[in-house]
Amino acid sequence: MSERNKPPFRADHVGSLIRPERLVAARLGREAGSVSADELLKIQHECIREVVDIQQNLGLKVVTDGEFNRQSWQTDFLLKIANIGRTESKIRVRFHSKTGVRDSAPPSLVVQGKLGRPQPIFVDDFKFLASIAKGTPKVTLPSPSVVHFRGGRNAIDPKAYPDIEEFYDDLARVYREEFAGLVDVGCRYLQIDEVNLAYLCDPALRAEVVNMGEDPASLPKTYSKLINATLTDLPADMTVCMHLCRGNFGGMWVADGGYDPIAEMLFNDIKVNGYFLEYDSERAGGFEPLRFLPKGKIAVLGLMTTKSPDLETKDDLKRRIDQAAKFAPLEQLALSPQCGFSSGIGGQTMSVDQEIRKLELIVETAREVWGSA
Repeated sequence: MSERNKPPFRADHVGSLIRPERLVAARLGREAGSVSADELLKIQHECIREVVDIQQNLGLKVVTDGEFNRQSWQTDFLLKIANIGRTESKIRVRFHSKTGVRDSAPPSLVVQGKLGRPQPIFVDDFKFLASIAKGTPKVTLPSPSVVHFRGGRNAIDPKAYPDIEEFYDDLARVYREEFAGLVDVGCRYLQIDEVNLAYLCDPALRAEVVNMGEDPASLPKTYSKLINATLTDLPADMTVCMHLCRGNFGGMWVADGGYDPIAEMLFNDIKVNGYFLEYDSERAGGFEPLRFLPKGKIAVLGLMTTKSPDLETKDDLKRRIDQAAKFAPLEQLALSPQCGFSSGIGGQTMSVDQEIRKLELIVETAREVWGSA
């Protein structure tokens, strides 16, 4: 099989990696006022250099900064958009794990005025990553749908946005401006982290959306249109992928349900090049939705879990790849963990050495299945 020299690669990963303890301590010290911004940045850069070396030494063609530039996969980006703030949760979720359940009301976002991008958000972070990476640097950003999903229409200032379509237009514009800034400094591999479309496959969460005053049946099309509006005017050599996640923190997850309710729309209407799909457990459903994957797009199978340190076997990974290939051509498939290894400070379920072994197994398996990583 021909080698794949453009992203997503046969062996890829979602982006976040386990933060070193000294980076966690520095960030907490910064919040407490005992560490300066310059000191935090210095330690952050040191740790990113180390994690970039790890990825490259494993033979990965993709390189991320591990999301070491942020505390959370989402809020460090979203709260830098003008007039977005925090508010009490408007939606309740139940985290599940092997040991039980835990109810949570994650902080919601509130739109307090007209949205804007007063300054670049992750552009400088990407410039640093690109300056030290030998492989293809990838940047990950939370989906714009997060801004709406957590609070719905009631969390958006009606004076600033009497027409909800104006809100979506401004939100898409802010993202386009950030994307343009990233493109200008050489970014050609971008990932949108989208949890809400997967959440909308879960009947319990659909009920929560109804309680919030929104229509779960129409939101997938709304979010598809919003995401597509962020992707206009990108260069032809830009790869954009979408990661779909059912929640991931400390081995816990939020949503159940396969991709069936959204698959045809997901794969055909959203104008991205590839999809990182959570497939590490039965709660993600079967591979049947892959039959809707059109020619030219890649489905990256998240067969390896980041919710447990237990190491998968090559035979099991290959068996499941064979199962997926019954519904989509092997040439259109790739392999990755189902989520990042640490979506924020804390919450990881394994050691760095165990993380490395899992990534190593991804590379080894991809080479044996496709002939290259």
